[in-house]
Amino acid sequence: MPRPRVYDPAQVLDAVEALAARSGPAAVTIRAVGEATGASNGAVYHGFGSRAGLIAAAWLRAAQRFLAVQRELVDAAPGAAEAVVAAADAAVVFADRDPDACRLLFALRLDELSEDDLPAQLSEQLRVAEGELAALLKQLAETLWQRRDAAAVDTITTCVVDLPTAIVLTRNRLGNACARAHLQAAVRAVLSVGPPPRKDPPL
Repeated sequence: MPRPRVYDPAQVLDAVEALAARSGPAAVTIRAVGEATGASNGAVYHGFGSRAGLIAAAWLRAAQRFLAVQRELVDAAPGAAEAVVAAADAAVVFADRDPDACRLLFALRLDELSEDDLPAQLSEQLRVAEGELAALLKQLAETLWQRRDAAAVDTITTCVVDLPTAIVLTRNRLGNACARAHLQAAVRAVLSVGPPPRKDPPL
């Protein structure tokens, strides 16, 4: 009986990113990844469980890399407001550093990765990644306004999630210097207004 071909899981995830970046997530199939890496279909299934598991594993790796870049930028920012601007700018920086991973990450939403088709450990890792972003949003709100309530976090979410999505991601303007300047200006404008006044809890 022939021995199964040995493959590098990182190489397989690289192939997922490259296929998704070139032709969209629909192009990522077990067969296509096998052809790109030399891994057998059976080996890929054994390693990742399913096509959904394969894509989710690649998405998770991209998300972890993005979160590391975002944290690096926030930690290097000279002040609280600039930390929010840096967090919003992370997608632009990530696209420059790791373009294929960036395309995969923002081509899919977390809620599109059905947990029904994923191993429990991978589902938990995806939830951890989502929690890391939520924790950062709360940290930024607290640093800037000494608040962690829903309204303050919602304002930070507008800056860090909604504005980058609207200005650079959905319009494919990640490499556009003017769009990047618009994004940074928009974030500063939102921060200048700030969140609505905190509502005191009922007595």
